[in-house]
Amino acid sequence: MAFALKGVAYVTGAGSGIGQYATYSLARQGVRSFALLDRNPVTQTVSELKKNYPGISIKEIELDVANEKAVNDSVEQTVKEFGRIDYALNNAGIGGALKTTDHIDKEDFERVLSVNTTGVWLCQRAQIRQMLKQEKLTDSYRSYRGSIVNTASMYGILGPSLNVPSTAYTTSKHAVVGLTRADAVAFGPRGIKINALCPGYVATPLVLSSMNKGSVMDDERVKVPIQRLATMEEIGDCVAFLHSEASSYVIGAAMVADGGFTIQ
Repeated sequence: MAFALKGVAYVTGAGSGIGQYATYSLARQGVRSFALLDRNPVTQTVSELKKNYPGISIKEIELDVANEKAVNDSVEQTVKEFGRIDYALNNAGIGGALKTTDHIDKEDFERVLSVNTTGVWLCQRAQIRQMLKQEKLTDSYRSYRGSIVNTASMYGILGPSLNVPSTAYTTSKHAVVGLTRADAVAFGPRGIKINALCPGYVATPLVLSSMNKGSVMDDERVKVPIQRLATMEEIGDCVAFLHSEASSYVIGAAMVADGGFTIQ
């Protein structure tokens, strides 16, 4: 499916995983200007983009999303380079310890929230402030001043499995869904489209390395109705859809892509 995306994309957590493959999906759909942000190098992502899309423009920015000044500066740098931000993916996040409330330390709990929730809020706030200053890319009623997608999780809309006691992570992702809905109501009328993406289990390198038969992740895979994990490309394509005019009437959604896990 082609969405004919034009404009500038700002992607956090772009060095690997969902952020990396969302970047590839956006490029396949036509985006040619990227700000790629991560605490770690985005070398592989940049190399792949340049190999497949000659003439593409990329600005690499090292970013800790929990750092307010760094977030604001990153948006300013992006606008200075490209003039605007049309598609923002707030994807950077951490898993945290697999512990229930009675075992997790306050510092560990707050560290997860500082990245997964406050970090998303800081990025979204800076993006909204910029998008309010810019006009729509086209005159179409389906066009917006900007589109924001926040990576939540299926654990942003349900509790974790008993054998995956991810209390801090689940709390942080529920908050991302709430943030998305609150700001979608506030800024949809002002021309900014905001949605959340709630992936299920995704076949990232880290997950695949722990997929031995009888492992926790293998047990979780069996619970998925279609009996497999999502590919990173499939989740990346969901991001492209949410940024496209094909989803122009989708506002404040928590779009689930989980192979049917949450409907059981």
